[in-house]
Amino acid sequence: MVPVTLSDIQAARGRTAADVRRTPVVSSDWLSAASGGTVLLKLESLQVTNSFKSRGALNAAMQVVARHGQGATIVTASAGNHGRAIAWAAERLGVKAIVFTPRTAPETKTRAIARHGADLRAIADDYEEAERLAQQHARDTGDVFVSPYNHPDVIAGAGTIGLELMEDIPGLQSILVPIGGGGLISGVATAMKALDAGIEVIGVEVEASSAFSAARAAGCIVNITVGETIADGLGGNVDPETITWPVIRDLVDRIVVVPERAVREAVRNLLAEDHLVAEGAGVAAIAASAGLAGIEGRRAAVLLTGANIDMPRLTSLVAAS
Repeated sequence: MVPVTLSDIQAARGRTAADVRRTPVVSSDWLSAASGGTVLLKLESLQVTNSFKSRGALNAAMQVVARHGQGATIVTASAGNHGRAIAWAAERLGVKAIVFTPRTAPETKTRAIARHGADLRAIADDYEEAERLAQQHARDTGDVFVSPYNHPDVIAGAGTIGLELMEDIPGLQSILVPIGGGGLISGVATAMKALDAGIEVIGVEVEASSAFSAARAAGCIVNITVGETIADGLGGNVDPETITWPVIRDLVDRIVVVPERAVREAVRNLLAEDHLVAEGAGVAAIAASAGLAGIEGRRAAVLLTGANIDMPRLTSLVAAS
């Protein structure tokens, strides 16, 4: 059984349309030249809270209020962007939110979480510990846990990107989507394959954390060793029972793994060529499209998923060019 349907995604769009942005699609000459295809960037970096996470977070938070009432408290775990989005959604809806993050989460994300009034608990060693702490808190208190990826309402909200792409890009042939926990690509793939089964859905993982490539090789979710990466939003193991795995297994045509060097270059090149600021996790699909994804001769949409990068990291990346 699939976790969400096209109808769920359409309902999520109706529910959230007044508060999330319909983000623009722009052509990228340098990526088209590098790939041999026609590359169009979907700028979720310009979304509310500067990442695609606002879509799923708001949809899930609205459903929490509908099911549990205005007195509900939402608890979540995040590398930063989902936590910021939940904090924003909770503030907008007038409910409480508790966000567990790693101690090393980027300051631009943790400052925003606190600014939106959430109870920030930046106490974990890594994302996996943050997730365990958040889930335990929910069990102990009865607060409502909203996973950044393993949650049908989060997936449905993310899937609204697919609806926009199908409406905004005539003749679309391929879509490149970064994969962390798999919520984004599960929603996008569900929407797009339901509307046109011939569209090629390409997932992109970073070499330091390629959990779904390992799952495809093993036939099930397996534990991986997670390396260091500037794509912090894509790092970490996933829940072995995640509802995203069957969707990725069945609807994603292939997965491309990009090296850390390519991610760093993509941050620099995007700034230099398209004058767009992006974080490491935000450019994974761009790194793949610049010659690694095999989209020659194809009309391809590439998701730029977030722009929440600390200034010292951005300046160091630029200086390294």
